[in-house]
Amino acid sequence: MTRLIALIYGLASYAIFFITILYAIGFVDGMIVPKDINAGTEVPWLEAVLVNLALMSLFAIQHSIMARKSFKQWWTQYVPASVERSTYVLFASLSLLLLFWQWRPMPAIVWQINNPQLAMAMTGLSLFGWVLVFTSTFLINHFELFGVQQVVQNLSNSEPSAPVFRTPLYYKFVRHPIYLGFIIAFWATPLMTVGHLLFAAVTTAYIFVGIFLEERDLVELFGDDYRRYRNRVSMILPWRKSERPPTQRHANPFGLSGER
Repeated sequence: MTRLIALIYGLASYAIFFITILYAIGFVDGMIVPKDINAGTEVPWLEAVLVNLALMSLFAIQHSIMARKSFKQWWTQYVPASVERSTYVLFASLSLLLLFWQWRPMPAIVWQINNPQLAMAMTGLSLFGWVLVFTSTFLINHFELFGVQQVVQNLSNSEPSAPVFRTPLYYKFVRHPIYLGFIIAFWATPLMTVGHLLFAAVTTAYIFVGIFLEERDLVELFGDDYRRYRNRVSMILPWRKSERPPTQRHANPFGLSGER
């Protein structure tokens, strides 16, 4: 019964994540959702900056602290290891939903593309970034990344899979295609407002902090294999040729980070 409850909890956490990431696409790209990055009641600019920075900081702190090995060792004294990842994903999703709900728009225009074809192309580029994010997670292990595999293995009383060092497809050209996808999605827009610029700039800065923390963990986990991979393959932009890359278990963000 305990394992069944863990499975239901893990699947519910994944469902909340999936709804959250779909809403994130609409929030950033200004499509379909009831409140996007430029919608809502305007407030004085200082209040908007402080509230928005606080919301993004809350996500960054939660996402970083809960991903650290020392925190997980402490946290799993109270939360079963089988649902640790699901709990991490759930908390990240809730902090993002809070951000979407409480975000203060800053609608002053930084740039705007008025040509319909160019505007459509820019929106398409942003959607390509989201596709890159999703496909990158499936190239590694999407369901492990978001906690589903762990609760399924727990239900069947299977031992967790050992970390495997892999570099499938995109990972042969950049070490962090998930983060690259997020950067493209956040910056490619036909209408860049001050609020959108603040969001894109802060999240991009956090991405590079996350890469530093993640790669430190990956070096500790995989040692020289990851050091050689890091020396051979570029971090974000595919400017170096990859030659016979070793295999790697990569990770992300929201994300999300896979190895975290």
